[in-house]
Amino acid sequence: MDNRRVIVALDFPEASQALAMAARLDPALCRVKVGKELFVAAGPAVVERLNGLGFEVFLDLKFHDIPNTVAGACRAAARLGVWMLNVHASGGSAMMRAAREAVSAFERPPLLIGVTVLTSLSDAELREIGLSGSAAANVERLARLASANGMDGVVGSAEEASLVRDRLGDRFVSVTPGIRLPGDAKGDQSRIVTPQDAVRRGAHYLVIGRPVTRSADPSATLKEIARSLAGEGNPP
Repeated sequence: MDNRRVIVALDFPEASQALAMAARLDPALCRVKVGKELFVAAGPAVVERLNGLGFEVFLDLKFHDIPNTVAGACRAAARLGVWMLNVHASGGSAMMRAAREAVSAFERPPLLIGVTVLTSLSDAELREIGLSGSAAANVERLARLASANGMDGVVGSAEEASLVRDRLGDRFVSVTPGIRLPGDAKGDQSRIVTPQDAVRRGAHYLVIGRPVTRSADPSATLKEIARSLAGEGNPP
């Protein structure tokens, strides 16, 4: 049974740096995330290289556009063979349904995840951009919308993972950034928890960047995180 909960964020400006870090990690213990900076710098080739190294890739580009444009982008990502990709749930029902239809045409479609509320946003900042209610209330609303429109799960803070699990069930996938190890600085995240806390709250997959990639020994850090989660069961 696959128990790889950790997704290491390869948030580097160049492919050479990302691939060098990937070479220090064990694909049997983690998956990897390719985000906007790396993808813009290196393009689809970096995804293909990571696949060639044995990694399953979460393509974290957070598509948010008109339905036809998002469908085309999701189709292109699925052709790359990514394991997971995401779209903004705030793009609405028609956009999410178009994304689902686009990837469902593939024999092995990627997991399709809706982005709820960015973990960098506080309640005060949500009010500033015109969203009423707390981060948790907005996460619940967007998670319900994502579920109703064919998403496999959502991205959101682990602080809200238990809420998502309680409202939408354990098979609805919860992907949680903002993970920090005990004693780590918060950095640019507002809502963070430790790996063990995240899983106990209902998170299925943990996006962990700097605590692994900036550690003195990324391989050892990854192994320690994997060991700490070994008794927490398997994700869907």
